Amino acid sequence: MQAVDTIILGAGPTGLSAAHRLIELGQSSFVVFERESEAGGLCRSRLVDGSPLDIGGGHFLDVRRPAVLEWLVRFLPRASWREYDRISTIQVHGTQIDYPFEANLWQLPIERQLDYLESIARAGCVTGAAMPSGFREWITWKLGDRIAADYMLPYNEKIWSMDLSRLGTYWLHKLPSVSFRETLRSCLERKPSGTMPAHAKFLYPVEGGYGRVWEIMGRALGERLLLGRAPRSLDVETLTIDGEYRARRIVTTLPWPELARIAALPSAIREQIGRLEHAAVEVAYRRENLDSTAHWIYVPDPAVPHHRLLLRHNFVPGARGHWTETNARRAGGASGWRHVNEYAYPLNTLAKPTAVQAVTSWAAGKGIVAAGRWGEWEHMNSDVAVEAGWRAAERAVAAG
Repeated sequence: MQAVDTIILGAGPTGLSAAHRLIELGQSSFVVFERESEAGGLCRSRLVDGSPLDIGGGHFLDVRRPAVLEWLVRFLPRASWREYDRISTIQVHGTQIDYPFEANLWQLPIERQLDYLESIARAGCVTGAAMPSGFREWITWKLGDRIAADYMLPYNEKIWSMDLSRLGTYWLHKLPSVSFRETLRSCLERKPSGTMPAHAKFLYPVEGGYGRVWEIMGRALGERLLLGRAPRSLDVETLTIDGEYRARRIVTTLPWPELARIAALPSAIREQIGRLEHAAVEVAYRRENLDSTAHWIYVPDPAVPHHRLLLRHNFVPGARGHWTETNARRAGGASGWRHVNEYAYPLNTLAKPTAVQAVTSWAAGKGIVAAGRWGEWEHMNSDVAVEAGWRAAERAVAAG
């Protein structure tokens, strides 16, 4: 039996950041378990058709968190990243308009602008109607029935592939907020108005794809990173993995159903884990270049299986082609290179907050710190996942 202070489960951005934060805190007694043969989790990259492709879909480094940026360039120097002004578009009415939709109605013909503006004027948030608790109803309440019908509802039905009324509204701070006044102003002035989305600027490695920085972080851990080692068993009473490693505390970034598969958990906790839902996504490569300057394109059309296009030729130097993201329930028949991420998106169901609170509180009482996209069951961009890793390391050390 090898005794260590900390065991970290998972070497994605959160797990890697937790490991390196432990080092910064003077901690050297830890190991990181990773079932794959390389570090990076959903942010891993593959060489496909001569250029890197990100197997988890579209991942980019947001520049809004200077502390995260400063920290990551210690591993991959700033000169190894290229900065881009985000160009993302929505494919609708046979054309493309810039994202977010409601801030760029001015790019559509006048008659369509008027239709959308009239719809927004009747929206519940404008008329003073009470805010609904379900996501489907919230979309119409917030944006009006036309934007809901033409874009937001079909797009979200595609990406989540579930009854949208089962999603809550507690996560909607992630969506850009544009009021009717700002929307009207954008149409009159013919330019975007209101709060713009995340990734207005982003960084992407010059070489190696987005997985490059996480690969370097993994190598820097040396023998403390156990690649190709999926834990087979976890004793939650003694914090022992596979009967080989015993820890004083565990940081888990694993999806809770995977942890439940290897550990004997109380029935009440298993019941709560059973309420946590997720979406699987297929990433598929296409060789052709698309006639667009966008970095990615949202596709709400329900007749098209994929919900997003990533135009690699516009952000990977010297690359050709693009890749699609499709909910695995809608995928099928794709030829060529493809990869399915079983755990791609946590679903923000009405039942989720209560379930996550119950599971993570129970885990904390056992000396298990839950962190990251899957530990916290929260859709996090990679920069947020880095901060989650820092917090998890600090909590683990503070717990003694």
